[in-house]
Amino acid sequence: MKLLWYINRLRAMGPAEMLHRLGERGRRAISRRRHQGWTRYAAAAMHPVWPDWPERIRNAPPAQRATIAETADGFLDGRFSALGQAWPEGAIAPPYRDVWRLDPVTGSAWPRAERYCFDIDFRHDGARGDIKYVWEINRLHMLPALAAQFVLSGEARYCAAIEAVLQSWHAANPPFGGVAWASGIEVAVRAINILVTLDLMGPALPEATRALAGQVLDASTFWLARFPSLYSSANNHLVAELAGAYLIARARGGDGAGPRARLLAELERQILPDGAGAEQSPTYAAFTCELVLLCAEAARAAGDPFPQDAEARLAAFAAHVAWLGPNGRFGDDDEGRVIALGPVRDYAGAVAAAIRAYCGQPEVAERPVGLRTFAQGGLSAWHGAMNGREVALCFDHGPLGYLSIAAHGHADALSLTLSVDGKPVLVDPGTYLYGSGGTWRDWFRSTPAHNTLNIEGRSQSSMAGAFNWSHKARAQLVDRQDAAHWRLTAEHDGYRRAFGVNHRRAVARAGDTLMVEDRLVGGTGRVAEIAWQLAADIAVRIDGSRAICSRDGPVLVIDFPDGALDLGSGGTLPGGWVSPAFGHKVPAPRLRWRGRVDGAGVITRLSVPAR
Repeated sequence: MKLLWYINRLRAMGPAEMLHRLGERGRRAISRRRHQGWTRYAAAAMHPVWPDWPERIRNAPPAQRATIAETADGFLDGRFSALGQAWPEGAIAPPYRDVWRLDPVTGSAWPRAERYCFDIDFRHDGARGDIKYVWEINRLHMLPALAAQFVLSGEARYCAAIEAVLQSWHAANPPFGGVAWASGIEVAVRAINILVTLDLMGPALPEATRALAGQVLDASTFWLARFPSLYSSANNHLVAELAGAYLIARARGGDGAGPRARLLAELERQILPDGAGAEQSPTYAAFTCELVLLCAEAARAAGDPFPQDAEARLAAFAAHVAWLGPNGRFGDDDEGRVIALGPVRDYAGAVAAAIRAYCGQPEVAERPVGLRTFAQGGLSAWHGAMNGREVALCFDHGPLGYLSIAAHGHADALSLTLSVDGKPVLVDPGTYLYGSGGTWRDWFRSTPAHNTLNIEGRSQSSMAGAFNWSHKARAQLVDRQDAAHWRLTAEHDGYRRAFGVNHRRAVARAGDTLMVEDRLVGGTGRVAEIAWQLAADIAVRIDGSRAICSRDGPVLVIDFPDGALDLGSGGTLPGGWVSPAFGHKVPAPRLRWRGRVDGAGVITRLSVPAR
């Protein structure tokens, strides 16, 4: 498996990247001998990056103040939760010695700092659990919450907890041993959380503790510059690394011109002109925008604001999120945050609201109405009324993902999601797990798991690892007809190589019904499957070729063409499953139609009944 992973990664690389990787291996070998330990890393004087943040915390609305208090007090009481998982009782307690390498699910521990970070096989050694959990606590998200609560209360116990955490982390994670140093994005996010904490605490944090934090930041600056994420890895990891480098430079009194210029260039690449994220994941786009927004606020505070083009690109993302509405969940979602003062139900929406505030716009977006196509992102959204009910639909006709490996995209071309009265009905299945997901990781990003057509249970694109795709389906919008009874037609070629056909799907409004027409173009026809994954709280009753979907009464009626129809929920794959949060999966009804599809096509009717 490990050898296959390396082969597939090499296939995704061009000559320039191969040379870069060889150089990277050489730098890793040198750093093993020369750069470990705290001796060479100094604690430079730090300047405020966001000088108005303490006052902003004091003026926070009551609900946010309550969330901050709950998060900070929970940590003091020994509670820490992330990625849908609570850490074991007793693990969160001073001196926090082994918590930095503890997997909260398996109870296993990752190697101590005596092990060089690049010698730890976190990609293929699944025995200890999913590396995401250990990385998450090493991001030190608890520090800003503790600092914010100190600002609000002035109680010394929050300052003492910050001191204990920083002292413990510094002692347990010297450069560059242990998994906490193994990934640049983790180094960067941790550095940003430390910077926020230093700004909020100011002189209240003892100088000795500030010096430890300064050493961490100095080592982080060195490491981020030495091992950047480039070429096929230059996705949101690179954005985080550049943001971390820029913000540390600002804290040290510099202008961070180099990282700033590259960060602005990455914003242009990774947030498309129409506001969609190039990684084909709204939450990953939100993560990128949160990083850029933090840098933009720092630049504005320093009197050196980002250009208007950058502000416009952030604003385009905020507008895009408003159109996604309740259906704004597709592609990978690891629930990553940059700053986490408490749980957030709608992360992309929260980032969009912060962007609007930064741009001087109303915090609450106007409710979208009508049909909107995001041409660069490859998505069409419609918001309207059917039988007196609020309906929102998203139709995915975009690329698989970003860069050569499309790491966080799912094989969901031409899939539909639908909400009624603001609640999801036809849903994207979610993510579940990353490195330790195995078969489940493959399922949740496969074509059969999504609301589209598949042939013989195969995906449109070929998986080449947990974060890599080889053959990639190419999707495009073929036609758009605007009217009260609008029509969208899109096509992908993912089945051309194996089956000699393209999948073409048209979605049209006909009164209170949505007509979904599926065709296989270019051949004589094949037996295919069309799946519809419903939300976990939907009940389904089948009556012949009709499925009545209910949540406190009928919300959707699906009329299928002639063929075989069955309903699954839970069970063995391909059953019906959705992942509401990272690390969690729950049974949910999944309708599966099977029959012959050719160039003439088959039509599925989605009707929204009156209340």
